[in-house]
Amino acid sequence: MIRLDDLIADLCELPARFIGKKKRKEFQELAFLVRIDCEGCERRVKNALEGMKGVSSVEVDPKENKVTVSGRVEAPEVVKRLRRRAGKKAEPWPFVPYEVVPHPYAPGAYDKKAPPGYVRNVLDDPDKAPLVRASSMEERYTTAFSDDNPNSCAVM
Repeated sequence: MIRLDDLIADLCELPARFIGKKKRKEFQELAFLVRIDCEGCERRVKNALEGMKGVSSVEVDPKENKVTVSGRVEAPEVVKRLRRRAGKKAEPWPFVPYEVVPHPYAPGAYDKKAPPGYVRNVLDDPDKAPLVRASSMEERYTTAFSDDNPNSCAVM
């Protein structure tokens, strides 16, 4: 017969994954692009996400069509919840401030639908990144005529 003391000792030696302990998700802030047409859409999106387990705050910006979720949640869970509860298609926030991109008005970076002051995040896209990044030759020519360069050409 197995003694109770031996059984408890064996259970204590098992790793946490066999006992059923779950690893906590890390706290993060996620941003999504969601089309918001009216106050009703804004309310539906906010109510759908506030009732979600692990969400601590939801911010909806209807002018930028941006939804920011803070909490211990994962992005696919939020997208699925918005699709099911609010009937809205959501995608990760694709824009960055235009100061981050060296050539913000290059093809592929500039987007007419982007909020003011933002352009598409093309630095991570291998197809469009060469169009946006400045080459060393371009850098030399632009700094040669720059007002910030004290040794610049005074022809202009």
